[in-house]
Amino acid sequence: MTQKSDEMKPPSRSRVVLSQLFACLALNFLLVGLGMSLSFVTVVLPEVLNAKEGLSINKQQASWFGSMAFLCQPLGSIFSGPLLDYFGRRKALFLVNIPHIFAWLLMYYAWDVTSLFMGNALLGIGIGIMESPSVTYVGEVTDPSIRGFLTTLTNSFTSAGMFVTYLLGTVLPWRQAALVSLTIPVATMALVLLVPETPIWLLSKGRQKEALRSLCRLRGWAKPEYVKEEFEQLLQYHDAIKQCVICAKEGRSDTDHCEHSNYNIIKRIIIKVKHVLLVKETLKPFALVMAYFFFHAFSGFFPVRPNMVNFCKALGMKYDAKTTAVVVGAVFIVMNVTAAVIVKMTGKRKLVIGSLLATAFCSLGISVYASNKIPTSVFSYEANTFPEVKETFPVILFMALVCFTSLGIPWALLSEVFPFRSRGTATGLAAALNYLIFFMATKTNYNLEASFHISGTFAIYTALTFIGSLYLYFFLPETENKTLVEIEAYYKGHQKIFADDFLINAFRKEKSVNLEANKPMLVN
Repeated sequence: MTQKSDEMKPPSRSRVVLSQLFACLALNFLLVGLGMSLSFVTVVLPEVLNAKEGLSINKQQASWFGSMAFLCQPLGSIFSGPLLDYFGRRKALFLVNIPHIFAWLLMYYAWDVTSLFMGNALLGIGIGIMESPSVTYVGEVTDPSIRGFLTTLTNSFTSAGMFVTYLLGTVLPWRQAALVSLTIPVATMALVLLVPETPIWLLSKGRQKEALRSLCRLRGWAKPEYVKEEFEQLLQYHDAIKQCVICAKEGRSDTDHCEHSNYNIIKRIIIKVKHVLLVKETLKPFALVMAYFFFHAFSGFFPVRPNMVNFCKALGMKYDAKTTAVVVGAVFIVMNVTAAVIVKMTGKRKLVIGSLLATAFCSLGISVYASNKIPTSVFSYEANTFPEVKETFPVILFMALVCFTSLGIPWALLSEVFPFRSRGTATGLAAALNYLIFFMATKTNYNLEASFHISGTFAIYTALTFIGSLYLYFFLPETENKTLVEIEAYYKGHQKIFADDFLINAFRKEKSVNLEANKPMLVN
């Protein structure tokens, strides 16, 4: 009797959470590799910049080397969406590791400047391919109650990869560090074999029984009856997105014959672009996340990250620059975990706006400090110009900048804002454009600093970040505890200002009252 009653009990909450954490295990290893790829240039650059022996690059080549991966990442992102939709989320998580295996080997065996650049470019392409499967998978396997926590927690694994790379840079030559990094994509490919495919993708391929088994596994290895309600909602959602978009807009039923299915491939692509991508439920969130990516990228830390070791020296920081880089990696992990914990209490909206605004003040502090303490002759790409006087205050300013930057969660938003029809393509395209933005941020850092000094450069970053904080205050909605279906329906609405805030609501109320008062009186 006891055994039978135990079988009838629904899975415990801890078991449900554990099943979803386990499903994200391979993804998290993938993100560790992604973080290592993003930060490896920071380890290599100070060793090869005007090196007296071995591989050596000049300051112009260094500015390109630091931003090369970002320039090449869009090439990977372009293939990411189709790869995701055709092979599925699980197989995509496996296949995206292949470019990085070749990239790490090429970095290890790099014999000249060209091969070094090729290795870095291949790392960038691999990162671009990784982004769409990673953010899509976690968004589709988690339930709304913990999606915010898990999508935000993924940032900490990317930061863990950064930390491991910075740590390897202090104990190993950069070639050996590249060889050690090779173990991560290999381990990820093995772990992917243990995780399930997402239920919604399986439904899109007509594999209903597999989708139900996957959902049961993702909800604490539950019995089918305990996921019946959620599965029926997924079925309804799938039926809605399966119907031809043109027929759905015209109000035809599923049983009606659809002549659009007989169109050739060119016409079908045009229909997809027009009725799936160029619709408000895709374009509204796309514009929002791209704006966030832009302001986040130009907030101060990311433009100097490839040249971070030399930047720390140029700013006159008291402690060893390589040690500072390791601490930066550790701080990113701690703050990413903090963001994952507090997002449930604050919501994504307050966390995003608060962290971006705080970052603006930190960049302002660095700008003011540099204008008063750092000579105009100092240039972070020329070691012979670095100041001899070392102080603690710039360390505090820089670490504050790192702390608030690491609280930003643009990738968490990207994982949930797009409708299923356009999710793979829109996510891949957003990732591609994001990396072009990061390329602009890192590449222009050299030119901005050469023209306006460190102080002027960070003054520009400050202005952009303040503008970004104001923009997101008006336009960023709260998506925490919302299902993917609810978020999609939200962007289908007619609101121009999405945010729900007491000041904005008061403005809306006053505006509606004024409009009502100005209406012409009706005469009987």
